[in-house]
Amino acid sequence: MNKRLALYSVAALAVSTFFVTQPTGVANAAPCSDVDVAFARGTAEFPGLGITGGPFVDRLKSELSDRSISTYAVNYAADVTQASAGPGSRDLVEHLTSVAASCPSTTFVIGGYSQGATVVTNAVGLRTSSSNTGAVIPAEIADRIDAVVVFGNPLGLRGSKIETASATYGPRTQSFCTVGDPVCQIGGFDVLAHLRYAIDGSTTAGAQFAAARVRS
Repeated sequence: MNKRLALYSVAALAVSTFFVTQPTGVANAAPCSDVDVAFARGTAEFPGLGITGGPFVDRLKSELSDRSISTYAVNYAADVTQASAGPGSRDLVEHLTSVAASCPSTTFVIGGYSQGATVVTNAVGLRTSSSNTGAVIPAEIADRIDAVVVFGNPLGLRGSKIETASATYGPRTQSFCTVGDPVCQIGGFDVLAHLRYAIDGSTTAGAQFAAARVRS
């Protein structure tokens, strides 16, 4: 097992241990909402929005209380090998494409946590080692993606982030990497930092960023 996978495995174990006591996020969908929010959970989390996606979506709904909001939990394995990120991006893109075709006025907010952030990274066209079976958001619906918000993105271990790596989505993206998080920060030393996004203000700040983008 290489060093990076070992870090992911330790973080995944911490997430799964923590998550046992957490309520499962429930995705729901309303036809042709004003805004559709799709979120990919982290490694080893139970199906749903997850420990970070749940609070992020709840706060975003509060920020956009005058809009109708539908939610979608990306349907993928979120397994510890990280190999499921490619299929996850394919599921995300299929969802976006389907809703875009059925609901021409709906716009989108997409987000992800940990491996879920890799799902999003793949979907916006930044290729990673786990994106071989993934998919990219079609250019014809790119303008309908109002905001991209990611937490604990492993892309950070390459010294990069969506904001600077994507000309298309960078201006619409906000990435969060808590100090010490070994999943997104080179030299990160604190596995527990990977669990703090829902309690350190990150999900609130991310929701406020997304809401501002929706309104812009």
